[in-house]
Amino acid sequence: MAAAAVMAARLLRPLGRPSARTLLRRAGVATGGPWVRGRLGRSQVLRKSPKRGVALSAGSFLVYEASKLFSGFAEVHASFKVAEVIEQADYLYGSGETEKLYRLLVQHKNSEDAELLWRLARASRDLAQLSSTSAEEKRQLVYEALEYAKKALEKNESNFAAHKWYAICISDVGDYEGIKVKIANAFVIKEHFQRAIELNPKDATSIHLMGIWCYSFAEMPWYQRKIAAMLFATPPTSTYQEALRYFHMAEEADPNFYSKNLLFLGKAYLKLNNKKMALLWLSKAKDYPAHTEEDKQVQKEALELLNSI
Repeated sequence: MAAAAVMAARLLRPLGRPSARTLLRRAGVATGGPWVRGRLGRSQVLRKSPKRGVALSAGSFLVYEASKLFSGFAEVHASFKVAEVIEQADYLYGSGETEKLYRLLVQHKNSEDAELLWRLARASRDLAQLSSTSAEEKRQLVYEALEYAKKALEKNESNFAAHKWYAICISDVGDYEGIKVKIANAFVIKEHFQRAIELNPKDATSIHLMGIWCYSFAEMPWYQRKIAAMLFATPPTSTYQEALRYFHMAEEADPNFYSKNLLFLGKAYLKLNNKKMALLWLSKAKDYPAHTEEDKQVQKEALELLNSI
């Protein structure tokens, strides 16, 4: 991508932004005559020329063509700029530079590009998850993340990542708005996770999150089930078997991609009383390299579960 940008820059550099005079010269129209020097010269030429209508039409056409050329350059420049920002953002994300990533992307919060916007939603959420973020800042970032994800979805309904992060952000906001809202949003969340999987069946994260949705409703406490029954004629339900199926699908799509998927494979097997398989997956979760705070939390929980078996 960087090489393409450099090549394009080299191609565009010699062109620069040609003046109207240069464009006219390239088109074979004289630029030194009196019609370009002032009001008097122009009127004299128009009086003498029996084809002034043609001359005016040619001039208008050239101005129109020049404006199209400038517009094309602007669009190319804008697309390269978006590609450059995305490349920088992906590098920072891969390096775990959460704060730098957020500062980079928040400069583009008014962008019309869905790829930038869902990345900003993710960065806002990741920043909210840091232990150094205050409770007040976390709440603000969670709601901001939802707005960015919503805007990304509005800009491109066919973007699988926009669906995924919209569902994640709706779930996060539910933590602040009470159990009724959280349960009421359950079907919306499921719908967007499923849509993300339809658009990109190989995205292991979307498949994993669908598994988390199933696991959450499989272990829902009785009082929450009563609330769900009050809200829906057919409340959302699932099973540990269904959750396990999604976790395995995620692992097949991208083996060892996420410490939490390993952890939930172990937890699902524990719920199904399969201790042998639980030990296998919990051990993998415990030994997973800790690159993030979440990985460290996964290691800790996996070790506690292993010690309890």
